[in-house]
Amino acid sequence: MNIDKLSKRLETVSKYIIKDSIFADIGSDHAYLPCYAINKGLAKAAIAGEIVDGPYQTALQQVKEAKLENKISVRKGDGLEVIEANEVDCITIAGMGGGLITSILEKGAERLEGVQRLILQPNIGAHHIRNWCVQNNWELINEEIIEEDEKIYEILVASKIQTNESYKLTDASLLLGPFLMKEKNEAFKKKWTEELKQWKNILEKMNEAEDPDKISERKEQLKKNIMLVKEVLK
Repeated sequence: MNIDKLSKRLETVSKYIIKDSIFADIGSDHAYLPCYAINKGLAKAAIAGEIVDGPYQTALQQVKEAKLENKISVRKGDGLEVIEANEVDCITIAGMGGGLITSILEKGAERLEGVQRLILQPNIGAHHIRNWCVQNNWELINEEIIEEDEKIYEILVASKIQTNESYKLTDASLLLGPFLMKEKNEAFKKKWTEELKQWKNILEKMNEAEDPDKISERKEQLKKNIMLVKEVLK
C-alpha cells in the first residue's frame, strides 16, 4: 500500500469523502489516505491527525515526500483535538474498534460542529457506532461490508441530521446494519455465520457453568442476538 494504491479497505473509505471538501483523517498513520485523496482530486485539503509520535513523524515525512505540505496539515493530538469546530466538512476514522471510535467522537463532540459527514471503519463493534448515531442525531446514509486478506470490514457513512426528527433503528439494524442486512452480500453472510457459530459455543459453555444465574443477562442477550441474526440470514 502507498499513496497511489490504497488497500481495498481504505479505498472504500475514500469513496465517501465529500467532493472538494476539507477532511480530517483521525489516526492517519502514514497519511496514505489524505495523500491519495488529494492526488485523486477527492478533496481540496486534509488534516492528518496522529497521537503517537512514530506514526506522526512518518506522516510528516510522507506528506513532505509527496510535496503536499500546502494541502495537508499533519497534526499531533488525541482524537479530534487536532481539529477546531467548523474547520472540516468530513471526518474519516479507520482501523480502530467501534468502542474506541465512539469514545473519540464523544470526547471531541464540540469539534464536530460544521462536520457534514462521518466515514467510520471499525475493525470490530460496529454496533457501538450505530448506537452512537441514534443517540447523537447522525443518520446512516450508507454502509459497505468487504473482505480483504481474509478479514471482514464494515464501512459506515453518517450524515448530521439538521431537523428535530429523531433517528431510530431496529434492534436488528443496530446489530447488523440497515443497509448491510438488505444487501446481504457474501462478506455479510460469512461474518454473521461465523458469529453465530461462536455465540452458540459460548452459550453451551455458559449452560455448563456452576452458577448460571450470574451470567443470565449475558445469556439472554446472546440468545436475542442469535435469533436476530438467524432471522436475517434465513
